[in-house]
Amino acid sequence: MDIEEKKIAVTVAAELVDSHDSNKFYTKEEDSSLSFDDQRQRVVDHITGKNTDNDAADILDSAGFEFILDKISTMSLDEALEILREAIDYHRDDFNFPVHTLERIQMLVQGFEHSDLDRDTYELEVRIEAALMKFHSPYPEVRAVCDPTDDPTLPVETIRAYVLGTIWVAIGAFINQVFAERQPSLSLDSTVIQLLVYPCGMLLARILPDKGFTFRGTRHSLNPGPWNYKEQMLVTVTVNVGASWSNFMGYVLTMRLDRFYGLKWANFGFAFLMNFSTQFFGFGLAGLLRSTCVWPSKAVWPTVLPTLALNRALLMPEKKRSINGWTISRYKFFFILFVASFVYFWIPNVLFNALSVFNWITWISPQNKVLAIITGSGLGLGFNPITTFDWSVISYSKPLVVPFFATVNRFFGMILGGLLIIGMYWQNQRWTAYIPVNTSAVYASNGLKYNMSKIINDDYTLNHEKYEAYSPPYMSIGKLVYSGASYASYTGCVVYIVFTEWTVIKEAVVDGYKAIRYRSASSYGRFNDPMTQLMKAYPEVPNWWFACILLLSFAFGIIACTVYPTTTPVWSLIVIMLISACMMIPTALVFAVTGYILRMSDLSVILSGYMVKENGIANMLCRVYGYNTDDRAESFTSDQKLGHYAKLPPRALFRAQLWGTFIQTFITIAGVEFLINGVDDICSLTQSQKFICSFPNTLFSDSLLYGVVGPVRTFNQTYPVLKYSFLMGAVFMLPFIALRKWGPRKYVRNIHPIVILNGLTSWGSTYNLSYYIPGVYAAYVFMYYIRRRYLAWWTKYNYILTSGLTAGVAFSAIIIFCSVTITETKISWWGNNVVTAGIDGAKVATLRTLAEGETFGLPVGHFH
Repeated sequence: MDIEEKKIAVTVAAELVDSHDSNKFYTKEEDSSLSFDDQRQRVVDHITGKNTDNDAADILDSAGFEFILDKISTMSLDEALEILREAIDYHRDDFNFPVHTLERIQMLVQGFEHSDLDRDTYELEVRIEAALMKFHSPYPEVRAVCDPTDDPTLPVETIRAYVLGTIWVAIGAFINQVFAERQPSLSLDSTVIQLLVYPCGMLLARILPDKGFTFRGTRHSLNPGPWNYKEQMLVTVTVNVGASWSNFMGYVLTMRLDRFYGLKWANFGFAFLMNFSTQFFGFGLAGLLRSTCVWPSKAVWPTVLPTLALNRALLMPEKKRSINGWTISRYKFFFILFVASFVYFWIPNVLFNALSVFNWITWISPQNKVLAIITGSGLGLGFNPITTFDWSVISYSKPLVVPFFATVNRFFGMILGGLLIIGMYWQNQRWTAYIPVNTSAVYASNGLKYNMSKIINDDYTLNHEKYEAYSPPYMSIGKLVYSGASYASYTGCVVYIVFTEWTVIKEAVVDGYKAIRYRSASSYGRFNDPMTQLMKAYPEVPNWWFACILLLSFAFGIIACTVYPTTTPVWSLIVIMLISACMMIPTALVFAVTGYILRMSDLSVILSGYMVKENGIANMLCRVYGYNTDDRAESFTSDQKLGHYAKLPPRALFRAQLWGTFIQTFITIAGVEFLINGVDDICSLTQSQKFICSFPNTLFSDSLLYGVVGPVRTFNQTYPVLKYSFLMGAVFMLPFIALRKWGPRKYVRNIHPIVILNGLTSWGSTYNLSYYIPGVYAAYVFMYYIRRRYLAWWTKYNYILTSGLTAGVAFSAIIIFCSVTITETKISWWGNNVVTAGIDGAKVATLRTLAEGETFGLPVGHFH
């Protein structure tokens, strides 16, 4: 620290203690011989992370910290204590609020005599904690990426921002739609998008002239000044919502490909109407849930924080400071990681595939199917302590983003599910031992994949005579566990969230009523947190704007389902939409806190199966709205939280999301056309370029089980245990509710039963434990150990670390696809061949095999 900075630090610290004697700033056990600078350093240590070697002046790097320091120095002790008491009540059951901070606050509110501090230090700590709660954020991860101040004069909706947003939405939507059908999927996510947008914005700010026009009193210039972080974030949000893949395009693949339904009438017109309807339906619903899932400070939305961190690294000025011995800037750290990740990704994915799919245990005996089933990464369950050295696999579960408690809860659920699968598979429960252990595909009683053409009429409805002569569809034990856990999670989520968040739900209903009754009233009325208070400087987006979009999108869906031969009654879509919208509040609350989505698609599949019987197409189209309610609505909601953190004007955010989604509607259709016409053997499990279409395969299997065959036959005849899953989900929550109410809060506050159930739903597809185990290791190191021991380092570098590695992987994957995959260039040697040399690589082995002419399952005449 130079002399001038040292003077500034000492001056600010002195203001914090006002009339306090400089020789009394120490704990009871310490002597008072500390220097003036050392005593004042404790103020900074408390905010940036105690026991760090930060320079005191590091806290002066932003106006936001200066603002907080000023609030600390002017706050009275009584005011501070009242803020802390309110914080205890609000965050008592908050999964994301640090336990040690809560315990510290509880000690402070008990009074000076219950602390281990001298009186002056006690009063200062009370004011520091209260200022962070009242004027910033109670969460360290949010404080790391947000400032408690705002500059409303910064240009946001600029011409150059919309130009860049449009260009990158088109590029990103196409790439993401194509790679969504690959396993593991790859995408241009928000970290990569920012990296691409940043140099473009800087270039336009340098070369464009300051020429423009005035509209309604506001001047719009081609170059309003330097490229700023709000413009960058607006483009990021535009591309983030617009460049995401469209899940409805997976339905189009399922309907059009001959390996599935082969519906040639599902042309561009149908795809556009339904794509528009499903995308904007989620947008409209997300806007109506802002008061529940965006504005409350407890709705952290951890998945958006890396985007904000990278935004700061790229555009916020940063001084060179020592953080736990590290002096490298965020910007330089990001690009070092980006280059290293870009180069390294070629090794496990081109040169040495065994490092990516490290199924090393199966190498011991490649033809041992028991070993492959238990430990394999392709065919098996993935019980393997070391499964990969590939960041694209490690990062699949977002281990450096999702809170550690959520990662552990989900992993516990996966282990529990895996053990259940092993036990039931070896007992051949419901004939599952004749089917691969963990697949979304369905099979016939002869052990072959189910041939739908053998049981349907020309209009794709069930032919009873053909069905009785053929076979019911049978699912794998992995999909059986997934289905049971998924159904249980719906009732469990409602029971648990209603109990734990009843106040939030009640206030959301009241807010919705007030928004309709008093349209001119502010929607921010009951929110006193600093972020929402800052947003009051901007005009709000009325709820009726979102309601109109919701109705328009639904009208497009009705047109599509009535003009084209979908055989889907409109009333069934309305029922699915209403039920899904009601479930949106509890599922979005879970996502906002844990980072994990509880999807409604499985419930909509069952409901539509009961409403429109023996019809696979109607089942799929009803599922569209059930799926989109949680998938797209929660995606839009998370981006609205991103804009809330970045202090983007709400109406600017509204227009940006609207425009990006509109562009995406067309581009994703083009992406699917490219896949259908340009990729051979698309959606096959053995597709050479890994475009196996996990989602469309699951759609097809479910439409057979619950659409064509129907839930009545599936639940009553083939899998009767599944219908009790709904009851089991509610019962499963009761002990956890009791623990939360009467158990030792310190030990039970981080147990989240909904996320545990979510772990069980991770089975039943082409993914297994091998995609989650490495993420647990990474989460422990960065989200638990480093976060607790080196908070200052974690605050500065954690989100930059995951952003840099992910960006490098994404860019490298695109280059590999364009240069190696498309040209079918292969390097044949042991390191690449060993992965697929055994049973695990073939992905077709079963525990039991059928003799020639033998069948399994229900006897003929018992499944009509």
